[in-house]
Amino acid sequence: MEAAKLTTRVEAELEVFLARQRDIIVQIDPVLQAYADAVADYVLRGGKRMRPTFAYWGYRGAAGVDCPEVVRGVAALELLQAAALIHDDLIDDSDTRRGQPSIHRRFEALHRDKGWYGQAKHFGSSAAILLGDLCFVWSDEMFTSCGMPMDVLIDARGDFDLMRTQVSAGQYLDVLAGARRDTSVDTAVKVAQFKAAKYTVEQPLLIGASLAGAPMELRRHYSRLGLALGEAFQLRDDVLGVYGDPRQTGKPAGDDLREGKYTYLVAKAFANADSDQKQLLESRLGDRELDAGAVENLRGVLIDTGALKATEDRIELLAQEAREALLEARSALTADSVPVFEQLLDAAVQRNG
Repeated sequence: MEAAKLTTRVEAELEVFLARQRDIIVQIDPVLQAYADAVADYVLRGGKRMRPTFAYWGYRGAAGVDCPEVVRGVAALELLQAAALIHDDLIDDSDTRRGQPSIHRRFEALHRDKGWYGQAKHFGSSAAILLGDLCFVWSDEMFTSCGMPMDVLIDARGDFDLMRTQVSAGQYLDVLAGARRDTSVDTAVKVAQFKAAKYTVEQPLLIGASLAGAPMELRRHYSRLGLALGEAFQLRDDVLGVYGDPRQTGKPAGDDLREGKYTYLVAKAFANADSDQKQLLESRLGDRELDAGAVENLRGVLIDTGALKATEDRIELLAQEAREALLEARSALTADSVPVFEQLLDAAVQRNG
């Protein structure tokens, strides 16, 4: 199955599930229509659908045959992703997501437009916390009700639960790094691995493997492939967060610099910076008022310190590690899955949005 066809099927499953949940919520009180619609709009707005894709092909790589119940089950990972992004945007105080207002900004605007009592910002933050939690709950419900045999789901739940624990821990490590101004490369790598690599590729592959009853040998191959490719994916995301085209990324140019993210890219800049460069990084990184000129100055520092090149080099190193892992796994994979994995690998590290 081509990735585009899988995406269409995943989105169809999400539409059916969310329509059913919307009916349940609106029955509680019609005023909740906007609350329910916000989730559907957010989840169905678009996105790369990477986690369902890797989970599905983790299954197909072991089992070989298509299974509608598996498509339904892996679609639940998009609800988990929605929960993570809604909370992540709130934590980062981001204005946009995929070119549209972030959830907390959407409800902040609703409060302001209606002229309600209290602080619009607090209302928006409260709504985002609740909607993120709701998506988290729904991801669990959609996964466990997908129709796969219960013994299979119990096995896969171990990977599903571990993934959620890891991404929460990785998110806190990211927040902690910002609070401490921890610019170490080691911390940046650990955050990338636990906030993104395991969550985006490794654990979805292992969920698919569990749904297929895959042997331990294939799970080991998936772990090696997933961790390397997942980190490469995140480092590419970090580069795009600074140098990406807003028309492709859906976020303002240089937004990661305004949010003060201590990524691998930034950590390498701090590691190599002279005193003047370090002073500029310390004084302007995380400044919400950065204009285009200031963003360009910081971009220049990332280039001049060799941080951008070091990040690109690490992306290529990790991509090569993933290619070697895929090569070693070929004999354990179904024949039709190998070219798909090759395409997914290239797409993850060569993307521009």
